[in-house]
Amino acid sequence: MTPNTTTDIAARTTADTTGTAGAGETAAVAGRSRLDFGKSAGKAFRALIGFDAAAREGLDPALVELIQIRASHLNHCAYCLHMHTSDARKAGESEERLHMVAVWREARHFFTEKEQAALALTEAVTLVADGGVPDDVYAEAAARFDEQELARMLALICTINTWNRVALATGKVAGTDERR
Repeated sequence: MTPNTTTDIAARTTADTTGTAGAGETAAVAGRSRLDFGKSAGKAFRALIGFDAAAREGLDPALVELIQIRASHLNHCAYCLHMHTSDARKAGESEERLHMVAVWREARHFFTEKEQAALALTEAVTLVADGGVPDDVYAEAAARFDEQELARMLALICTINTWNRVALATGKVAGTDERR
């Protein structure tokens, strides 16, 4: 799989302004009036797209999706969870592993040590208010990734957490993907 292009990233959060129901959504849900973040905060939106694209550079695309899936689980962002599990499937990720991401600690044998370190760091950064990023979690990630990878991974975790919050605040509907 190749990393999402800046155009794909931009399209993922551009609101549907048609007001019509799409696949998987009801007219009542589609009729919600919520902010079009990309249109209303264009400069911030474009900056976030650039940050997201820079964060992905040099990271394994499969790992990128696992990080985005886990953060989306933790943030209860169905829109982003649907998008990133779909992207992972298209890239060849197995259904077994996708089903295990939420319970990766109990299913460690599905994930490499490097992926486990990334998932643990994703959880700690996403849930930072619950106790910060523990030294042992950070140390394990630092042992598995070089400094540039670790920095980009931290940036990626920050961007998916921001995208989750934008999607939740603007009422994005799971099953719709505005990149298409």
